[in-house]
Amino acid sequence: MRRTMLIFAALTFALTGAGCGSDEGDGGAEGQVGGEILMVDLEEQNGSGESGTAELRGEGGQTIVEISLDGAPETEPQPAHIHRGTCEDLDPMPAYPLEDVVDGKSTSTEAVTLEELKKGQFAINVHESVPEASVYVACGNLGSAT
Repeated sequence: MRRTMLIFAALTFALTGAGCGSDEGDGGAEGQVGGEILMVDLEEQNGSGESGTAELRGEGGQTIVEISLDGAPETEPQPAHIHRGTCEDLDPMPAYPLEDVVDGKSTSTEAVTLEELKKGQFAINVHESVPEASVYVACGNLGSAT
């Protein structure tokens, strides 16, 4: 009985202790739960009428990317990626594919730390559609993020 209680206590501590970080981008160690948050403005491109934000959160050695676009189509999926370079000069080969934006929303988990993305020169871009992937509708530079 005592062993069962110790195991239960250890599990409870492990589960509740994992979420002790702050969600406020307090400069905590990279890779911790509740680590740094980086906001990126996604600006309209090619007269698309689409703009919004991308929130990048470092968690456990990965980065969670949440895209929110105003003016996006309600039903047609829009490919999104993290590319090397800037919105003005993107490497056409995506560095990290993101989940398609559907009805203006996308959430992806990438196997790269936020610190690595901040050190390099990267941009997030969204394409008009799968058939019109050469048309960019929104883009934001990670280097110019606030």
